[in-house]
This record gives sequence, C-alpha cells and structure tokens, in this order.
Amino acid sequence: MQITPKKLNQFLMLKLPSAWICGVRVKAISKTDCSVGVKHRWINQNPFRSMYFAVQAMAAELSTGALVISKIRAQKQPISMLVAQNKSVFSKKATGKITFKCEDGALIDNAIAKTLETGEGQTFWMKSIGTNEDGVEVSTFEFEWTVRVKAKI
Repeated sequence: MQITPKKLNQFLMLKLPSAWICGVRVKAISKTDCSVGVKHRWINQNPFRSMYFAVQAMAAELSTGALVISKIRAQKQPISMLVAQNKSVFSKKATGKITFKCEDGALIDNAIAKTLETGEGQTFWMKSIGTNEDGVEVSTFEFEWTVRVKAKI
C-alpha cells in the first residue's frame, strides 16, 4: 500500500488529533522528500502573534516521520521507529502559511538495511526546514530517528 498525503492526513486526524486541530497537513510525499504545511491561526498562536513553537515542531517532525513510515512500510517487516533527540533554531516569526520540507529520505534506506542485516538499532539525523510564503526560512528542526527490527515474541 502506497503512502499518500490523504492517507497520512487521515492518520493524523485519528492518531494525532492535536496536530490535526492545529492545522498540520501533509502536502506532498515522495521517496526522497516530504512537505507539510500549517497556517498561523488563533488555535496555534503564541502570545507574540506568531505560531507556537510546538506546532512548528509537530509539522517538522511529521515531514521527517512520514518518510520513515513510508520506507518501513515498503520493507513489509516489523521495524520500530522512535525520535531519540531533536534540535531546533528559530530565525523569524512564523506567520501566514508555513511549509516544512524534509529532503533526507535517502538516509533512511541505509539505516533500515543495516538494522535488517545486523538486528541492531540504527540512528540517523533528518532535517526539516520551515519557510513562509515568501520563501524566507523561519525555523529549522533536526530529529534523530532510531529504527530497529521488532523483537519476535
């Protein structure tokens, strides 16, 4: 089953309702990149009239996590995934429509291949850059993902 923006957004509504309510939506996904959009609104604002950092983090994490999910699904083997660490930098107020894009899909293939080969967990960092409607960078997030083969019971 191919992962599509529509299926990911349905998943978001059912399993991550706080992100859904805040307006986080997958716009596009391919084998190498994923774009997630969110619009600054009353429900996701901070006291400084811009988007709350946690909403930006949800959108950025989804842009990386959706790629990990799609690569794991393609393996048809039980592999777990988890964010181990994250880092963020905020460079401009996030107002209007913000798009988070991750182009690190190729990094996942190597980690999944190694975990399937060795049975040991693998880690890798993925970056998501948030830009406003004018193409100006508002924030950058990095997530350290871990993947490992699920233990058989």
